[in-house]
Amino acid sequence: MKGTLAERAGSVLSFPDRGPWGDPRWRGNASGRVLEPLIAGLKPKSFADPMMGSGTFPEAAKALGVPKVTGLDLHRGFDLVSMSLLERLGEEYDLVLAHPPYWNIIRYSGEVWGQKPDLRDLSHVEEWDEFIDRLHAAILNMREATRPGGHYGVLVGDIRREGRYYSMQAELIARLPREELRTILIKVQHNVQSDRRGYALRYPRILHEYLLLWERQGTLYAALGAGQVHSRRAEGTWRAVVHAALLALGGEADLEAIYGRVFLEAPEKVRANPHWREKVRQTLQRHFEPRERGRWALGPAATKGVGFAK
Repeated sequence: MKGTLAERAGSVLSFPDRGPWGDPRWRGNASGRVLEPLIAGLKPKSFADPMMGSGTFPEAAKALGVPKVTGLDLHRGFDLVSMSLLERLGEEYDLVLAHPPYWNIIRYSGEVWGQKPDLRDLSHVEEWDEFIDRLHAAILNMREATRPGGHYGVLVGDIRREGRYYSMQAELIARLPREELRTILIKVQHNVQSDRRGYALRYPRILHEYLLLWERQGTLYAALGAGQVHSRRAEGTWRAVVHAALLALGGEADLEAIYGRVFLEAPEKVRANPHWREKVRQTLQRHFEPRERGRWALGPAATKGVGFAK
């Protein structure tokens, strides 16, 4: 068969054998073979997985010849929502890829690892919108740690619950920079629990996942203007932009510094909204923690409830 491995793989991936990497007993483990066409095509010199779970992706990346590989996870002390990935890595990487929880389908802290739930754990977020907001913030953190021209992405799945369809990939594509999206790969799921059960279903079972890959360009949201997403998504987008600005500023900054960072990272959103400073202040007041006058921080007030706090 002619062509590179990346070309031969096409946009549909199917790996009945998950490979020798990671711990097969870790619930929700992905196949490390997902990385084969990506690494063959992109040829990254550095790879990071900030939600490594049992270590499948880092182990596979090393086996596939990536010279520099880093794996992090909440159960190892790193929270992708509230801690700067770039600061932890110490430099920008070529490829940053994560396999986040599929909402609360599997509860990780307190069940798969640890003695009790960690409130920072995305799998313990009860509300769908809150989960997506926090995942969005996590991916912006990954983007910040990706070199310009490098790639960042996630392996995600859709969910059907009580007659409603929840689409992680649709939410993320709508919120992240449209001009940076490079590919969507469909991965066939094998050996899922529903294969062992008998169902009388109106709609087909979900037997696929999506690998979404973006290429980092210059500034954030280069093509995302006003009115292009649903109001709930727009609110979440502003929240994630301000969160990313604060994270890049060390977790705490005065208002003028926050304005400057937002202007730098989201110029199109700024130009599309003549009242963008008011929007930034409103977002800070709703979701973040005030310190002394004119100064804001990530903290317990970052959301209602557990939020984006450390």
